[in-house]
Amino acid sequence: MTLADELKARGLIEHSSATPEEIFSSPRTVYVGADPTADSLHVGHLALVLFMKRLGDAGNKLIFLVGGGTGQIGDPKEKGERPMLTEETVDTNTRALKSQLKKLLGETSFTMVDNADWLMQVKLVPFLRDIGKHFTVNDLTKRDIIKKRLDTPDESISYTEFSYSLLQGFDYLTLHQKHGADLQIGGSDQWTNILSGVDLIRKKEGKQVFAIGMPLVTDASGKKFGKSEGNAVWLDPEKTSPFQFYQFWIHLPDEGLETYLKAYTFLPLNEIDSLMEKHRQNPGDREAQETLARLVTEIVHGPAATAQAAATTDALFGDTPFTELSRDALAVALAEAPSVTLGANDLDGGYSLAEALVAGGLATSKSEARRLIEGKGITLSGQTIENPDQKIFPGDLSHGFALIRKGKRGVLILVLK
Repeated sequence: MTLADELKARGLIEHSSATPEEIFSSPRTVYVGADPTADSLHVGHLALVLFMKRLGDAGNKLIFLVGGGTGQIGDPKEKGERPMLTEETVDTNTRALKSQLKKLLGETSFTMVDNADWLMQVKLVPFLRDIGKHFTVNDLTKRDIIKKRLDTPDESISYTEFSYSLLQGFDYLTLHQKHGADLQIGGSDQWTNILSGVDLIRKKEGKQVFAIGMPLVTDASGKKFGKSEGNAVWLDPEKTSPFQFYQFWIHLPDEGLETYLKAYTFLPLNEIDSLMEKHRQNPGDREAQETLARLVTEIVHGPAATAQAAATTDALFGDTPFTELSRDALAVALAEAPSVTLGANDLDGGYSLAEALVAGGLATSKSEARRLIEGKGITLSGQTIENPDQKIFPGDLSHGFALIRKGKRGVLILVLK
């Protein structure tokens, strides 16, 4: 299978300025950019980073652009102006993104650039003469997001954000001149901005360069991932822990699962087909979700953190006895799951299970807790409890801990002080 065939079979190409076969008829120097609007990439960015890794592993040269310059402008979004970041914030975020990219790419060779290096040196009048003359307001106002902003009552767009497309086109021209870049990839929502560079290079240099738009990878509700959408799953372990990251993938619904496997893993396509067939025959096993969670978490956080997240997940929500957790996995569980600490005095004569449910947030009141117990919706250390007056004694906290479950997702750890 050729690279073009592989990318098409994985559903990674939504738009392209030429056929994939023509684009990849020879090795390319390909670039992708990310503005430092936050101090971490998220899973939406990760799809593009992994796309780039595929291209690099196939023999293409890679350039990653961090938008230290464009990050001070902000590309237009559908509603409202982006908040202006200070130069200090942009610098801090830029350093963080560069560090993340180096970790994600590992041994894959790439060049890192920052468009602040040239955009901050641009002089206004020469830029308007040499670059602005190749863009028409007529064309820019037809672009989806700008058109929506202009057509929406009480909305407007500043000249600052309106000019973003010129800067992105100038980035491509600069990288073409300095590094020989002849292919840019990006999310499909950036397609018109990406084409700006293709057109600018044709007009300025008389050369053909290429562009590919990758389909947006969305969450279960169909929204694209991002800080402004409020659904960002961060790659920084301080913002989204490896356990929380693993939970995101393992709890994905069946719909769209194959798309995630093709975009976010390097499993061969025949193995993905086999895995999805097994999943369709027995979706309750959730083997596909477990495979996806393991592989993507390993890419971002490494094998050790992934093993701890998987072990903790199986102990909290699966079949592994809680007492069999390793010390490291237990520490993860205590950090991630709600807990209630009980002293010897609390357990003297027994501590009410209903009170524990309220204290741990699994019930809003003792009456609700009692109804949950009577409805056989609560387990204590794997045993279904039916007595609403059930009490907890020191012997129930084997090795100083006990696990309470409410249904499939609600958990509470009891800790003996």
